[in-house]
Amino acid sequence: MRTLALVVLLALVAACSQSAPAPTTPSPTDRTGKIGAAAYEIVVPAKWNQTLFLFSHGYVAPGGANGAVAAPFAAARTWLLDHHYAIAGSAYASTGWAIEDALKDQIALLDFFEKRIGKPKRVIAWGGSLGGIITAGLVQLHPARFAGAMPLCGVLAGGIATWNSELDAAYAFKTLLAPTSALQLVHITDPDANGQLADQVLNAAAVSPQGRARLGLVAALTDLPGWFDPRLPEPAEADYSGRVLAQIEWESRVDFNFAFRYRKELEHRAGGNPSWNTGVDYGALLASSPDRNEVQALYSQAGLDLQRDVRSLNAGANIKADANAAAYLERFISFDGGLSVPTLSMHTTGDGLVVPPNESAYAQVVGAAGKSEMLRQLFVHRAGHCTFSAAETIAALGVLLRRLDSGRWDDAALQPEALNAAALAQGAAANQFFGFALQPSFAAFTPAPHPRPFAKGSAIPA
Repeated sequence: MRTLALVVLLALVAACSQSAPAPTTPSPTDRTGKIGAAAYEIVVPAKWNQTLFLFSHGYVAPGGANGAVAAPFAAARTWLLDHHYAIAGSAYASTGWAIEDALKDQIALLDFFEKRIGKPKRVIAWGGSLGGIITAGLVQLHPARFAGAMPLCGVLAGGIATWNSELDAAYAFKTLLAPTSALQLVHITDPDANGQLADQVLNAAAVSPQGRARLGLVAALTDLPGWFDPRLPEPAEADYSGRVLAQIEWESRVDFNFAFRYRKELEHRAGGNPSWNTGVDYGALLASSPDRNEVQALYSQAGLDLQRDVRSLNAGANIKADANAAAYLERFISFDGGLSVPTLSMHTTGDGLVVPPNESAYAQVVGAAGKSEMLRQLFVHRAGHCTFSAAETIAALGVLLRRLDSGRWDDAALQPEALNAAALAQGAAANQFFGFALQPSFAAFTPAPHPRPFAKGSAIPA
């Protein structure tokens, strides 16, 4: 099972990085190079229709290979070029939580395109994972430069909400399973050693009913799904043992890298710790979690006192943010909801890296700003982060393009049945993910509220 999970994780990481092979047929304008420290790629078809898709790639681990990508899949890339759309993308000048650089680098690339290729009649921002938050950031900060946006599996709760949730998971994990350990939650000095210690604690906990129950509580506080492998059906709602094992896979193989390793890079960039849990009621977080019944059942089976553990969490919740670091993370970036361009987001329902409640948080701020008509959200019933097929991505692109062409959303085309039919029509080669066949799986879905929402301009505790 662990070997299978590792294979799945490799696919998830590949999807998050949004890499795609080059087209087999050279285009009339195919440029690569660097603008400052950021590599870029531009491809323009022979009969360009004057629309440019500007793609923002996903998170690259600190120090990882950082190449420019103009489209997420070979099939999507081919579809866009065959339909006469130009594509472009920047690699960003740095890795890690590179949003500040990405926002600058993508606009620099757009400026370069306009000078060297020509001014598009319209530009559509799109991107996956970290590229999703960058996409939403571009249209918030530069609305006049874009006609539309499509964030895929995006970190749409914003930077502060996302890293506060990571802190909640890390804090609950240490408090419940290793309270006297040297595990660092903030101001991390050695990310590799810190991550290795977290791995040791998790591996020891996962072998006992008591440890699994507490790992289930950690998962519930951040709404981790109980589904990990996109090739397998979702465990039944009452299959608590199966669901907690999937959540442990998310924790051990994906999320704890951010909580215990990659936070170091974020803190260096922000100039301190930008996260806090002062005043957090962990009992309330559990009560609003879709996983609360699972946690209650696992605690009962393990003979543990759930309320006692919740009281322990509340008693020690005293981590404060460094004010300047929190302000940095709000700038790069939190959302005010003031959408001025049509935006179509898409998310898998079983995403344990960027959980579906990110969509709830974004819809909440957009609604509060009175801009709900600008936003539509699609969901694919599947495990994994960014595990969309090229066909599903193309189907969603078609909906957004019709909105831009007609000036209104096509409600019939937004229905799951219509989207699945549109994806199926792309053929077998496009209906797969890293070599295994997929059935189009758009579905009606309402994500839970985000556990720690934060709208731009909200108060940051002193």
